[in-house]
Amino acid sequence: MSDAPLARGIVVAHGTMAQGLIDAVRRIAGTAADSLTAISNEGQTPQQLRALIEGLCGEGPVVVFADLISGSCGMAAAVTCKEAGTRVVLCGVNLPILLDFVFHRKLPLEELVPRLVAKGRDGIRPLPQPV
Repeated sequence: MSDAPLARGIVVAHGTMAQGLIDAVRRIAGTAADSLTAISNEGQTPQQLRALIEGLCGEGPVVVFADLISGSCGMAAAVTCKEAGTRVVLCGVNLPILLDFVFHRKLPLEELVPRLVAKGRDGIRPLPQPV
């Protein structure tokens, strides 16, 4: 068994999206969702948003999930995590990526991140049309 610290997740999104996603994860995965923290950009300046993210990152591996790559959340996450080797930013957060994160956060970031990207992409697909 590895003594490596478990990754923590921070979900940064517009309005109440981050909390809504974490609430959905909690309904599906139970207490595993406790490894996720929500941040809203509502009422936050870019500097305040960066400070919130920085304050939650702490030590150890962190994945910051942002809603949009070019929005205030993604930009704040990118600046905050730019030089930290144990921080990764993934943009385009969705429910499949967060569920996979809470069940596989024991993996080292170099294994976890590609897995999460694949799960997030795989979660986006059209349903077949009924015959």
